[in-house]
Amino acid sequence: MNPETGGEDRYVWGPLPEMVDLAPRRYPQRYPRHILLFLLTWASTTLAGLVFVTPDTVGSYGDMVAYLPQAFLFSTLLMFFLSAHEFGHYFAARAHGVATTLPFYIPLPFLSPFGTMGAVIRIRSSIPSRRALFDIGVAGPLSGFVVALAYLVIGMLSRPGIETIYAIHPAYRTLSGIPDAGMRFGNFALFAGLRALLVPRGAFFPPMNELYHYPLLAVGWFGMLVTALNMLPLGQLDGGHIVYSMFGRRQEVIARWAYRVLLVIGLGAIVSMLWADVQAGADGLLPASIQNVLAPVLGAIARAVPWWLDGFPGWILWALLVRFIIKLKHPPVGDDTPLDRRRMAIGWLSLVILALTFSYSVMIER
Repeated sequence: MNPETGGEDRYVWGPLPEMVDLAPRRYPQRYPRHILLFLLTWASTTLAGLVFVTPDTVGSYGDMVAYLPQAFLFSTLLMFFLSAHEFGHYFAARAHGVATTLPFYIPLPFLSPFGTMGAVIRIRSSIPSRRALFDIGVAGPLSGFVVALAYLVIGMLSRPGIETIYAIHPAYRTLSGIPDAGMRFGNFALFAGLRALLVPRGAFFPPMNELYHYPLLAVGWFGMLVTALNMLPLGQLDGGHIVYSMFGRRQEVIARWAYRVLLVIGLGAIVSMLWADVQAGADGLLPASIQNVLAPVLGAIARAVPWWLDGFPGWILWALLVRFIIKLKHPPVGDDTPLDRRRMAIGWLSLVILALTFSYSVMIER
């Protein structure tokens, strides 16, 4: 219960961009907490970067210290992207007189390959209008998108050669090619388009399973993933704010269709895992009797729609998280005045960005 208002605290969660408290209270900024979380997240992302850039031949933690400068590059790029996104929300909220906290950075060492779950801000007062909601919602992903786009462009123009991969995996020098195994980053339309435009035909470009050794490319890719996640038109995500501001109550219809699409993609990934288990035979986890029943059905699906099996299994988890915790429907705001033409144009641009940055497969382990 909220002792100052006599009612319940109402928190509205966004995946990375914001956590909104609609109760009309004023709080001082807790600077020590923000600084501590920032430093802990910087440390955890540096640790992740250290894993990415340390050669296979390094056998002790003491020897890894020599690669800290490269790891700090990785973490600095990542923290700058997260800060651009969150402070985009922050300054837009302040411009509309909406009380908000500074970003809370979220360290997640070991569990996240990038060492973080992003960051959140907490809005302390109600958002007065659809126009204010739009400005606050769109400012974060657009700011982060610009930074991530710069990373990808610079990374593709100044990409190191294959020697970077050989320095990390010396054993690859003796092979006829780079193995197509390990953590593979998913492609998306904007990444493929930039590569076609900026990388000369025939020039070396790291395969997607080795992309994480290149800080600019890896953090640029991660930034686009965060942008796409936030831009989904669901409930209290940034995309939900934007679509509600643009279309009002029709946001719920759009959100339900987006939710169904995510479910279908995620189910394809589950079918893919079952099919892989069946193909493993005695080495699989399922009993032979169940494998024999599933084999003809899953085999037919794999032959008919092989692309369906390449989806990211996390999409179904994300869809269920949004459906039951974040919710699909966006709550109403006080002033329901429609957006002007300039904001509508920016809104359509943000939806184009979602289409260009959405990755079907995201990250696959092979």
